[in-house]
Amino acid sequence: MLTEQEIMAEFKAAEAILRGHFILTSGLHSDTYMQCARVLMNPARAEKLCAVLAEKTRMALKGTTIDMVVAPAMGGVIVGYEMGRQLGVETIFCERENGIFTLRRGFAIKPGAKILLVEDVVTTGKSSMETVDCIKERGGNVVAEAALVDRTGGQYDLPFTLVSLLKIKVATYTEDNVPAELASIPVTKPGSRGLK
Repeated sequence: MLTEQEIMAEFKAAEAILRGHFILTSGLHSDTYMQCARVLMNPARAEKLCAVLAEKTRMALKGTTIDMVVAPAMGGVIVGYEMGRQLGVETIFCERENGIFTLRRGFAIKPGAKILLVEDVVTTGKSSMETVDCIKERGGNVVAEAALVDRTGGQYDLPFTLVSLLKIKVATYTEDNVPAELASIPVTKPGSRGLK
């Protein structure tokens, strides 16, 4: 299994740790953005990192089997697919329709299915909960969440375990609390929420 330093080295090699002034998908501001798409664009790297995440997930689930992986689009699609491949289960994704996560493309969840929710990065858990709502409405039961990066700073407040490759403590700020040195930098919103 890779160490946290080796995992961080993979992110650095992929130039996936961005510095600047960002508005995160959560709406919070930060000086650091984890662009997981850059890590996942290399199939060998994605396979290697998700193998570690899959093994950590198996250990956290302590023998509980999962029936399916569900990921939110856009950020969770690639990591969700690779996690499903690693765990040997089908993977689907939910996507926004009129601002609300739904299943399209003929995707379905069997009632009572044990679901692993997979994301690229978790900051506030907002999109995780929106995905959980989508899953529950279709009869699924989320047993755990797996993510490449946990940037919740220990504030993860969902009713199931979060398994991650990296735990990153990075300061975030509300719109009315952005420090002057960050406010003086042009702002970028690299996430996919709100794309039309």
